[in-house]
Amino acid sequence: MSRASYVAADESCAVRMVDPDRVVTVAGAMPGAESIEELAGVFGLLSDPGRLRVIIALLEGGEMCVCDIAAACGHSESAVSHTLRLLRAHHVVRVRRSGRMAYHRLDDSHVRMLLDLGLSHVSHTPDAEAS
Repeated sequence: MSRASYVAADESCAVRMVDPDRVVTVAGAMPGAESIEELAGVFGLLSDPGRLRVIIALLEGGEMCVCDIAAACGHSESAVSHTLRLLRAHHVVRVRRSGRMAYHRLDDSHVRMLLDLGLSHVSHTPDAEAS
């Protein structure tokens, strides 16, 4: 049986009943397709451990140059440069140039909050009562 045709008993409705008011409320609150695509792109960027190291380095270090980020993350400068180009293209990181130097930082406080919440979530230990 294919995965697509398999539905576990606890995943299906025992009684087919639709709550039209709830469906209208949820559908009305649903972001547009473009916003969903952009959000999926951001979470996709965050799904790579190497990119996350670079982002967390900027979260902890503030504005940093490529060589400092590379040293902090244990990556090559080339790999960090590539990562930073990708993160800039998706508005996660911004750059400030000073002469021949380029300094990178997280684009805005929303990126900071997202990372802080994610880190808080993974370090969270469930209550003993929940087990």
